[in-house]
Amino acid sequence: MSSTKSKTQPRLGKRPSRAKKRKAGRSKGAGNRRSALDRLSPAEARAVLTRLLAAKPALRAKIEEIARGLLSEVKFETVADEVEEAVKGLSIEDLHGRSGRHAWGYVEPSEAAWEVLQETVQPFLDNMKRQIDLGLHAEALETCKGVVLGLYRVEHTKDAELTEWAPDFATETAAAAVVTWRRGGPGRNRVAKAIRRRKRPLFPQDFVTQFAAEWGPMIARVQSESRWR
Repeated sequence: MSSTKSKTQPRLGKRPSRAKKRKAGRSKGAGNRRSALDRLSPAEARAVLTRLLAAKPALRAKIEEIARGLLSEVKFETVADEVEEAVKGLSIEDLHGRSGRHAWGYVEPSEAAWEVLQETVQPFLDNMKRQIDLGLHAEALETCKGVVLGLYRVEHTKDAELTEWAPDFATETAAAAVVTWRRGGPGRNRVAKAIRRRKRPLFPQDFVTQFAAEWGPMIARVQSESRWR
């Protein structure tokens, strides 16, 4: 009597429904889609934040905390490196279209170089002013020290191409940074501003001695002159 052996077939799980397949496909596609937040410009990011605060005013305190935290994350060494790199990254090519003859007259290369250099360093000075206005005085001082040190390096390494056209830029801009630190934020009137300035600590002499010794007399002079202005 012959017998046939039955073959055991593997048990198959329940096949997913078409609806689940479609849902899985949508989820996978959403995961591969790039985030719009990652592609926002600074202006668009501000607009999103403004609308978020308008819709969820309860988030303002938390967002304010995060903003202050970002503004307080500053070390003078990092600022100095960024200032030095930004200035040394400029070249004579950055003067193209700035110097020479224009419809309004002739622009000297030195004038154009100063303009480009100022635009490069201005964001660091603006950061310091914002920190002062917000009462982040320790952070503002760190920024000021970073600007001074970065420009001091630029002045003394002599490998910043554009400063050859504006040899006084580093010194004068460093002096302006120290004056901004000494004057502090806006005051209600001239007397109040002068009193606050007298109480404000001087730009630290030990920092100048260690990192910018040759600018010591200049920094002492501008601090003295800015005391009552």
